[in-house]
Amino acid sequence: MKACGVICEYNPFHYGHAYHLHKSREITGCDVMICAMSGNFVQRGEPAITDKWSRVKTALQHGADLIIELPFAYATQSARYFAKGAVTSLALAHVSDIVFGSECGDIDRLIQLATHHDHPDHFKKSVSVPKTYEKLYGTHLPNDILGINYIKEMKPYDITPHCIQRTNRYHDRHLTKKFASANALRDALFDNKDISAYTPMYDILAKHALDDYYRYIQGLLFSLPKAYLQSLFLMDEGIEQRLITAAKQCNSLNAFLESVTCKRYTTSRIRRTLIHLLNQTTKTEINALPSLAHIRVLGFNSVGQRYLKTLKEHEE
Repeated sequence: MKACGVICEYNPFHYGHAYHLHKSREITGCDVMICAMSGNFVQRGEPAITDKWSRVKTALQHGADLIIELPFAYATQSARYFAKGAVTSLALAHVSDIVFGSECGDIDRLIQLATHHDHPDHFKKSVSVPKTYEKLYGTHLPNDILGINYIKEMKPYDITPHCIQRTNRYHDRHLTKKFASANALRDALFDNKDISAYTPMYDILAKHALDDYYRYIQGLLFSLPKAYLQSLFLMDEGIEQRLITAAKQCNSLNAFLESVTCKRYTTSRIRRTLIHLLNQTTKTEINALPSLAHIRVLGFNSVGQRYLKTLKEHEE
């Protein structure tokens, strides 16, 4: 069975995602569609708007055959490590192709950029990761940056990359097109707008957001010893003091984020740091993680079940 992979968060699943799955199947002629999906926390530094099981069920109803989980340690990191975890997971599922959304829609251009530039491992402390990517690759939007990282990670596995041009921008906040972005849907949901035309999940979304945890974040920053805060993952370069100071001064998460965001640390980076603070993920735990060697199955239909059987037989 030929397997195609997609990398997703489905936060929430919407009809643009269903189109992506349909086009991916059409492009690759695959027998089984496999999704590597973030769990209950997502890459932008938020708890998922609703639980992973609801997102899995919806995806299986709209084109996916098998869904595996992108582990938390990768799902809540920057583009490079997010891509590494996702592509490795799909490689373990023996996909031959991966199809991703792209703003430019030019796979040859993205392959060229991925081939001729190394990963920016060492960033200047005064420059954010997105600015470093801009210096390396020119001005590209978020899905193209992710795509470049996906392509880099595919090389050892001989996986063929494909891209589908997005019909909206990642940061689009308007419900004016056929396919609305997940950002626009989250905003509309919290504004109590009707989103039933854009997502099959409209009646089961839970309105879960990082804002709900701000008081708890403040409590952790005020009560945990600085030495322990410094041991937490992404708590680097003395940023814990910056976070403590802002938590004392700001009564809302938005004000807090505005206060601590700077040239070096983007809002998404700060949000991911807070996710690891909430989960008290330590640097030692992340550094001790073994390489990914297995997949975690979240859900499947009858096609996915048959494919899992072939994987098991292959291993035996």
